[in-house]
Formats: sequence, structure tokens, C-alpha cells
Amino acid sequence: MNGFVKLTSENYVNIAESKIKELSENMLSTSQIRNLLAMVMEIYNDVVNPTGDEKENTHLSENFIERINYLKLRFWYEAGRDDKVKQFIEKANIIEYIDEVMKENKKSAYILFTKYMEGLVAYRYYSESMGKRK
Repeated sequence: MNGFVKLTSENYVNIAESKIKELSENMLSTSQIRNLLAMVMEIYNDVVNPTGDEKENTHLSENFIERINYLKLRFWYEAGRDDKVKQFIEKANIIEYIDEVMKENKKSAYILFTKYMEGLVAYRYYSESMGKRK
């Protein structure tokens, strides 16, 4: 595990920032990183807006577990297609964080993972805009 630190509500922003700084020389395109986030957000929207029996449950349902496993598979696929995506996923510890979500089996863990992914995207945009200003 490359610099893996467990995500918390106190550290996920700083971790995202440091990971993007590590990748600054070999960064994904804006569309590539947005595509990764879009896959995460599709599940997130259902986690935060549950229907039926899922409303009261704080744990991830079998449906969510299945979808998160598929998300992991999709990230591997994207990594296999493009070396920059592979480097991003490895450096940002995406697979390890997905595994942590699965291990904790809580909606709150997935929500935190989503915030981390949003942090990666946000700092990527910020660092890109700062580079254009120089």
C-alpha cells in the first residue's frame, strides 16, 4: 500500500491534496478524473437518498456491496486501459479505500470515500488553475 492512511473526516482533504501534488507531473486529464468521480457519484446518490428498507439502515445493503464491487472492477479496467489512470488509482490508494468501505460496511464510510474522491477532483482543478496563472 503506497502511503495508505485511513480516511477520517479530519484528514481526507489533506490526503487528497497531497496525492494530487504527488501526481502533478503525470496528471490525468480533466475528463478522465471526472469520469472516475461520476462512477463513484452514481452509487453515492443512492446511498444518501435511500428508498424502501434502505432508509433506516446504516449499513450497506447487498445491492450497494455488489455495486461497489463492480465499481472496483471498473477502476481496475480503466487502470488497465491507461497508464495515467493506473498511476492515479495506485497513488491515491483508490482500491485500498474501496476495500476499507467494504470492510466497514457502513454508508458513512462510502460517503467519506466519495468526499475524498471529490477532494481529489477539486484539488486537481485548483492546481491546474494555479498553473495557468503562472
